[in-house]
Amino acid sequence: LDADNYETDPCLKEIRRAENYSWMDIVTIHKEKLPNYEEKIKTFYEEHLHLDDEIRYILEGSGYFDVRDKDDKWIRIAMEKGDMITLPAGIYHRFTLDENNYVKAMRLFVGEPVWTAYNRPADDFPARKQYIKFLADEA
Repeated sequence: LDADNYETDPCLKEIRRAENYSWMDIVTIHKEKLPNYEEKIKTFYEEHLHLDDEIRYILEGSGYFDVRDKDDKWIRIAMEKGDMITLPAGIYHRFTLDENNYVKAMRLFVGEPVWTAYNRPADDFPARKQYIKFLADEA
């Protein structure tokens, strides 16, 4: 994706249309830009899941999403400018900055945003059970 021209990028526009991403905002994670920076960074790094997909598009900077594989081992995904990721509802994950300590990201949602994170263990939620079933079906 063309992060320098995200406002007019036809690829991003098509993704938003196709996936019905009707809501978006932009967050900058940097100690001088994010209120309660230290607290937020700790929260982002706690292992958690969401009941909806988490969609992030990196506009500037870089960082890491860590996700659990089917064997419950961590996989680190490096994200940089121009990258987009969709973390499915029910997947345990966390986010951290890299040595640059800066990322500007677009957050996308289907409908109104839901910000609730459920720290592990959160295995009783239907979204988690559905995700586990998906993993089993894929195996």
